Amino acid sequence: MRVPSKYIENAVDQIASLPGIGRKTALRLVLQLLNRSENEIQQFSDSFLRMKEHVKKCNSCGNVSDFETCSICQDENREKSIVCVVEDIRDVLAIEATQSFKGIYHVLNGIISPMDGIGPSDLNITHLIERVQSQNISEIIFALSATMEGDTTNFYLYKRLKEYDLTFSSLSKGVAIGSELQYADEITLSRSILNRQPFEL
Repeated sequence: MRVPSKYIENAVDQIASLPGIGRKTALRLVLQLLNRSENEIQQFSDSFLRMKEHVKKCNSCGNVSDFETCSICQDENREKSIVCVVEDIRDVLAIEATQSFKGIYHVLNGIISPMDGIGPSDLNITHLIERVQSQNISEIIFALSATMEGDTTNFYLYKRLKEYDLTFSSLSKGVAIGSELQYADEITLSRSILNRQPFEL
């Protein structure tokens, strides 16, 4: 549909550039914003600018944080010897919502996917190896999506880390094959973590 304003059209283009938002939804959101006061719009836009300026990646695990080290890594009550390897920040949020995991995390920022041009060098793998070498880590939990790409990444990580004195485990099969971790319900995810199994090739 043609919008009779280039400014509205530009705003629609920006909103529609977000994943999962079509142009009709983008137009509805833009028109709703158009009816807000200038002060509300300023606060709205400022929140994104402040987010971009201040949010950091944790220098230890790669999680999002307002500080150099995230609150999970700083928490003295967490079991620092158990590291749960996840694809992205959404998986950290999903697992934390279960309140059943007391270890720490390592965020890869993706999984190996040759079809998408993503290889091991594109992921946060080198830092994981450095953590294993320098920290007192005893267990690695592979908590990646139950997909071919997730399995490929698990296998690659295992090959890189198997020389170290580590226990390797993976989520139990409560998480359905082919599903992404972030979409698993909290009860299923909690049971999958608590009933994790030894990682087998």
